[in-house]
Amino acid sequence: MNPNDGKLTLVIGNRNYSSWSLRPWLWMRERGLVFEEIRVPLFQDDTDAALEGYFSGHKVPVLLHDERIVWDSLAILEYLNETFPHMQGWPEQVASRALARSITAEMHSSFHALRHALPMNCRRPVGAIDISTDVQNDIDRILAIWTRCREQHRQHGPWLFGRQFTIADAFYAPVVMRFHTYAVPVGPMIADYMESLIWEPAMQDWLAAAAQETEVIEEEEV
Repeated sequence: MNPNDGKLTLVIGNRNYSSWSLRPWLWMRERGLVFEEIRVPLFQDDTDAALEGYFSGHKVPVLLHDERIVWDSLAILEYLNETFPHMQGWPEQVASRALARSITAEMHSSFHALRHALPMNCRRPVGAIDISTDVQNDIDRILAIWTRCREQHRQHGPWLFGRQFTIADAFYAPVVMRFHTYAVPVGPMIADYMESLIWEPAMQDWLAAAAQETEVIEEEEV
């Protein structure tokens, strides 16, 4: 299917805070998919009404593809990978593809302590906070995942699986922002990976737009 066959629209929340919105948006932009976007600020009086028609449980992101509606970040990216297979959302090699799917699923379902204590806030000034044992355990697991991927693939390119920006990279992009803004200590190899993602042009576009937003969600201002 050609990327120009059918209209793609992505419904997102606040760029500054919505880590789930960032994931499909970033992958779609990085892979060159053409799409429109609808931004629905979260936790406003009219948020639920604005999201009511998408059958997403009043959550973002939501992908609209002609008459199809897909919600949940992972479901959206799996749908796009099937619909546009030439975009190669997952690594080509079977073992790498299995690892990429495993770490993406783990990101989707885990790391609750990290999410709660270190919410994504792209405008937050860089600075460390006290880290609990549970949060440190999440950080250590993520660093172990990134280290394993980069040790296996860094000779081929800057991303977790080498030269291609995959769904796995998109899923860990909000964690990169968390580690950056909360000044989480990392080694040189992981610092290089984070630098590559932060300075990726699509990520820079997202951050520039986030800086222009005026909404403040107090619960996310840690």
